[in-house]
Amino acid sequence: MTDTALDDTLQAKDVAAYLRRHPEFLNDFPDLAAQLTLPREQGPVASLAVYQLQNLRDKNGELERRLAELTVIAAENEKLMQRVHDLNVTVLRASTPALAARSVIAKLSEDFKTDQVRLLMFGPATLPPADWLVQVPGGRAELPEFADFLAHHEPIAGRLSAERLYRLFGDHAPEVQSSALMPLGELGILAIGSGDVDHFQPGMGTLFLKMIAATVTAALLRSQDGA
Repeated sequence: MTDTALDDTLQAKDVAAYLRRHPEFLNDFPDLAAQLTLPREQGPVASLAVYQLQNLRDKNGELERRLAELTVIAAENEKLMQRVHDLNVTVLRASTPALAARSVIAKLSEDFKTDQVRLLMFGPATLPPADWLVQVPGGRAELPEFADFLAHHEPIAGRLSAERLYRLFGDHAPEVQSSALMPLGELGILAIGSGDVDHFQPGMGTLFLKMIAATVTAALLRSQDGA
């Protein structure tokens, strides 16, 4: 086949496909590797070796960035785990059921950097009145706006509808830009609200929310047992 025929029939994608199938090709033609012009965002580089070195540096930089992000996340998770542990200790140390419930709410407000905390309790009152306590005598049936949430038995995080916000936080609803909701079995709902729209996001993990819910449920069961 003549050079002219090659020019007419061979396309760039064919050359690329061949090189992908034969990555050792340039070992047999080192002079060709030295003549290639390789693209970079800052302009062409002089040789394949320089190109590969720069790519390696870029990849190492990306790995270092990801490692730094993971280190930050690990540190944040460690702090959060310590807060959950402190929450558990608070419940255990409380001398009365009512004090246990109040202490849990205070911890959630202070240690978890939240602006609003609400506890919706189903059924007859078992705790003294408080500004963070919302009694729901009719139970689930009285909260149709939360029917789907209660049916799934899983915490959720993110932005809530105006209807849900008002039901949870009343006149403070406009101040809440993101929230976390935790079902407490047949006992009620725990709601935490923040003025920061990014504080609670839909993609965040729910493990710690489940742990908090379990602690609060234990405190509420103590209050019912002690009533």
